[in-house]
Amino acid sequence: MINPITRVSAVAGMFYPGSAAELTDTVRQFMANALAAPAGVPKALIVPHAGYVYSGPVAASGYACLAAARNLIKRVVLLGPTHRVAIRGLALPAASAFDTPLGRVPLDGELEQMVLRLPQVQQNAMAHAQEHSLEVQLPFLQMVLDEFTLLPLAVGMASTEEVAEVLDCVWGGKETLIVISSDLSHYHPYSQAQQLDQETGRQIVALQPLADHQQACGATPVNGLLLCARRRGLQAQLLDLRNSGDTAGDRSRVVGYGAFAFQESMAYGQ
Repeated sequence: MINPITRVSAVAGMFYPGSAAELTDTVRQFMANALAAPAGVPKALIVPHAGYVYSGPVAASGYACLAAARNLIKRVVLLGPTHRVAIRGLALPAASAFDTPLGRVPLDGELEQMVLRLPQVQQNAMAHAQEHSLEVQLPFLQMVLDEFTLLPLAVGMASTEEVAEVLDCVWGGKETLIVISSDLSHYHPYSQAQQLDQETGRQIVALQPLADHQQACGATPVNGLLLCARRRGLQAQLLDLRNSGDTAGDRSRVVGYGAFAFQESMAYGQ
């Protein structure tokens, strides 16, 4: 049984505004300026996880796709890479909810029990305690969706098949959204980063697995989603591709950000 405790915000006031009013205004501004979203509600998104000043505009291009799904999506399965604690497999927090300045997001106990039956999944409070890759997605989700439950999984050393097995276990229907949190290339000069990220974007849209974490820090969960997408006949679309040199940083050493949407075909129950 998951302990009835709440995982408090670890990076509020650092990666994103710490006050509810400022955070609401910030996300609203990002969403208002987001690139036009494609028609249809995606089954899955890939969105970046840096500080909002850097990656927020690109993340908003992904979350803009959910405008028509405010009352439809009731469960969010959120996977992101670990940055501070090395783990084997995928980790759930030892908590029943996540807090942000916008309020509390309850964890989905039913889905937790389902994935805990898999050998590659365990509880690990330390893996979540200071991890930003999952937390920074929550204010966007809280702004674009009504009530929803969350399955947050910190992804460490795991195979593509292990990640895909977890996703298959909780795939669900239209009520379930899958979000993969990942940045792209790190600390290359601007023009080189553009070339690298364009190739990574091409591979993702073609559902081709990424070679390593130099392409994307979240390559492990990304590849798990890509495997599921190939098996299930999903189609991927590039929504936005920029880097920190485009948003809020200098261009000598940049970090790449991409937003991608994955749509299920009519043949798979749509």
